[in-house]
Amino acid sequence: MVKNQHRSKRSSSGAKYIAAHKKRKHRLGRPPIETNIGKVRKKFVRVRGGNTKIKLYSSNKICVAIPDKNETKVAEIQRLEENNASKDYQRRNIMTKGAIVETDLGLVRITSRPGQNGSLNGVLLEK
Repeated sequence: MVKNQHRSKRSSSGAKYIAAHKKRKHRLGRPPIETNIGKVRKKFVRVRGGNTKIKLYSSNKICVAIPDKNETKVAEIQRLEENNASKDYQRRNIMTKGAIVETDLGLVRITSRPGQNGSLNGVLLEK
């Protein structure tokens, strides 16, 4: 079944809206991309207006900003430490914005949106 992102067929009182038209391509929704830890897998998707989004399905590297030294390094992800977005995501090792991962440099908070940007960026947390 197609995911559709438009208003409900019913109003708040329960009355049925009269449809002005059928489903439209620009109202199409896609399932969420749940980025895991593993070999790098990306997919380019054409979106509205001819633009592209890069979907990151899995990655084992993260670009880490180190505020103290004012530099960035690429680090190897060892495991997911915490994901406040969902307990289920934490259980299934799914990385989203705001998740904390353990790397060889230390704990890193993810600042990018891997399902939208196609990259993993983060900031090193202080000990």
